[in-house]
Amino acid sequence: MQVRRQLLRPAVRLRRSRSVATGVSERLWLFDLDNTLHDTSHAIFPKIDHGMTMAVAEALNVDVDTANRVRSLYWKRYGATMIGMVRHHGVDAHEFLHRSHDFDVGPLVRAEKALAHKLRQLPGRKVLLTNAPLHYARAVLARLGILRQFDSLWAIEHMRLHGEFRPKPSPALLRYVLAREGVPAHRAVLVEDTLANLRGARQAGLRTVHVYHPGTPFSRGRTQRPSYVDLRVNSVSDLLLRRRPLRG
Repeated sequence: MQVRRQLLRPAVRLRRSRSVATGVSERLWLFDLDNTLHDTSHAIFPKIDHGMTMAVAEALNVDVDTANRVRSLYWKRYGATMIGMVRHHGVDAHEFLHRSHDFDVGPLVRAEKALAHKLRQLPGRKVLLTNAPLHYARAVLARLGILRQFDSLWAIEHMRLHGEFRPKPSPALLRYVLAREGVPAHRAVLVEDTLANLRGARQAGLRTVHVYHPGTPFSRGRTQRPSYVDLRVNSVSDLLLRRRPLRG
């Protein structure tokens, strides 16, 4: 039987990973981006939804209503509209991602104050892990003034396993990311607003933090903390104050 090679494009490495003299790996914080580090529901989600719909409409030559239905269907099925467009219609992933996120994030970003300072207070390395495209993620982090807080950036372009895109909540993706970052699962924490992604992280052996945001789809109406969530917070500030259950 021919063994298939595992293909995953390397993440954007912003700085060399730091080693620990004791031989014990540092805590690795894997941060989601949208509705985790900033409030996407305030103004950016509508821009993304519109951009995605128009990108679908142009690629398939369909009306806006049809494109909107296709966008929503693929997002729910695959976790990213782009995956459905690539898989079923053969579109170019990079062109689609740039067309769907072709807007200035500057005036749209809203987040808690002193975010860079707060991230520095978390002991351990920080890595971004987002199903958003790289150019968009970098623009948001730069606007927030926190780009330099992250050792590396994993965007959807990097989430390709066995020739197919496998974004969050794929446990296989998370295991590969941890292997590349050199950290065992029990030393890693996923900080994320989407419960399905946190469930996948628990399956891969990670600790989990749910950043509750009412504007996140599928989070509305959830009043209890699921068993696969170690900690539920409202912000990075809240995480700083309440991270004790994650120690160890």
